Amino acid sequence: MEIEIGIQNVARAVTFTTDATEQEVSETINAALAAHEPIVLRDNNGRTFIVPTDSLAYVIIGSQTKHVVGFGNL
Repeated sequence: MEIEIGIQNVARAVTFTTDATEQEVSETINAALAAHEPIVLRDNNGRTFIVPTDSLAYVIIGSQTKHVVGFGNL
C-alpha cells in the first residue's frame, strides 16, 4: 500500500510503502486525530514516520499498482 502524507509548510510530501491495509492505515490516522496524538506509521523498510496531527495537511492512501512489463497488443 502506498501512502502519501502532506505536511503543512513543507514543500515535499512524505511518500512510502507499507504492508498495512488501507483500513489499518485509516484507523491509525483517525484514532490519532481523535486523540490529538501524533500519527505513527511504519514502512516496509522498518522506518517509523511520526507526524504531529496539528501539522497534517492531507493523506493519500492508495493501493500498489502492478506495472505491466513488455509490449501489449494494440
